[in-house]
Formats: sequence, structure tokens, C-alpha cells
Amino acid sequence: MSNFVDHVKITCKAGNGGNGSLSFHREKFVQAGGPDGGDGGNGGDICFYADPNMHTLLDFRFHRKFQAENGVDGSANRCTGKRGENLIIKVPVGTVIRDEDTGAVVADMDTPGETRTVLKGGRGGLGNWQFRTSTNQTPRYAQPGEPMQEMMVIMELKLLADVGLVGFPNAGKSTLLSSLSSARPKIANYHFTTLFPNLGVIYVDEGVSFVMADIPGIIEGAAEGAGLGHDFLRHMDRCRLLVHVVDVSGCNVPLAELCKAMDAKGQEMGLSIRVQREDIFEAMHRI
Repeated sequence: MSNFVDHVKITCKAGNGGNGSLSFHREKFVQAGGPDGGDGGNGGDICFYADPNMHTLLDFRFHRKFQAENGVDGSANRCTGKRGENLIIKVPVGTVIRDEDTGAVVADMDTPGETRTVLKGGRGGLGNWQFRTSTNQTPRYAQPGEPMQEMMVIMELKLLADVGLVGFPNAGKSTLLSSLSSARPKIANYHFTTLFPNLGVIYVDEGVSFVMADIPGIIEGAAEGAGLGHDFLRHMDRCRLLVHVVDVSGCNVPLAELCKAMDAKGQEMGLSIRVQREDIFEAMHRI
């Protein structure tokens, strides 16, 4: 079982509001004390917290149901019930939370340390003390707390990277990442060695660095389930730059002609691609 999980479905339920109290004041030597039922407490909220120390949704694979604390019922002597505690769910930075029924994005946790409230707790009911009037001095009813419904949410993790490496399987993406950074992805001479994205930090200069992501290889027919499929392509959504790694080890075309062909193909596709022999040799020298 892989420790990298980027797609889970969980059930969330905010706390119900506490019921209002139906009570009348009872005290020695006090006649007709009147209503004194307190209000119920509000239910707890469901909040999500973007934890920079989390990197996978593995914790939600077996723990799939989350419920905030209910509000406490009101009591006599106009005592208001305790408010339910908020439930804070920690998720990795880059997690997108969607409503399963509508597919709408409920929250995008793309900032480390941010907290988003997804479900508000139910409102507490009013006690009978709140309903006293000059014409109804002994109200014999209280308001129930607001019940909350369960909500099914889908969480998708999209890695935050500046550069994404894409290409066919076994094209050298993991080797390039391990050469430029301190990351140590699995490298072997067979297809689909990389089963989940790997991240590496590349230091350019003092105080200057960027994050590079190694995306698993994609082949023709991936949309129909060939290879590893294409679900992991969600991790490229946030990349500022995509680098297409091409294996030219078995190509008999001279390097200069290959660079011109790639440059012309980029112009044909409307992409800004400029490849020169000097750039390639300089990159090989750095590696």
C-alpha cells in the first residue's frame, strides 16, 4: 500500500444546536417566579487547517467520518448551554475540498497555516424565558436546536510546485530530479518506476530556490486507464512551468537538427520553445 494518497472522500457533520429549556422559577417564599428557561448552545463548526507538515491524505484512508460537538441544552435559572467545540481537520497544503453532490469547490487550502470554515454549527434554541410577554407571562414552549445534515466532501491533493517534469515513462525524469536536488526517488530501468509524484527543492543561489515535481509517466490511452491512468495530472495544475523530458538516446538525428525541429514544432503549436546546442551542453555540465 502506497503512503501517498491524493484523493479521498469523507463525511462531515457540524454540531447540532442545543435545545432551549422549558423551566419555571421555583424558590421558597417566591410566588409565581415566572419562566427562567435558558437558551441552548450553538453547535461546533467544521474547519479545515492547511498544515505545512502534512504531505499526503493517508490519515483519511481509514478515518472517514468527522463530527463536531453538539451544543449543550439550556437549563433553569436562565443558564445558556455550552457551545460545542469546533472540529479542526488538518490537511496538506494544496488540498482542494469539493462538495460531492454539486461538485462545487468549498475551499482551496493553498496557503500554509490558513483555516477555512466549511460547515457552520447549528443555532441553539431559545428558552421559554425569551418568549415571555405582558399577555403571555407563562410560556409553556421552548425552541429546539437547529439540526445539521451530513455533508460528503471529496478532498483532492494538488502538489505545490514551481516546475513540473512530464514525459513518457522511463524518459529520465526521476534521474533529472535526483541530479538537480537532494530528492532520492526510485530509479530503475523499467517503465512506471515512479508511481506517485516526487518533490525536490533546487537551490539556485543564496535565498533563491524553487520546487520541482516529478510526475509519473503518461502514455497513449491513459484516459481509458492505460498505464497509471491520468488522475495524477491534477498535480500539474499549480505548476508555473512544465518541462517535457524527451529521451533522445536512441535517436540518430544530429543534435543541431533535433534542436531546430523542436523549435519549429513549438512555434507550430504556439508555444515558446527555444532549444540550442549550447543550452543542452550547459545543462549537462551542471548535472
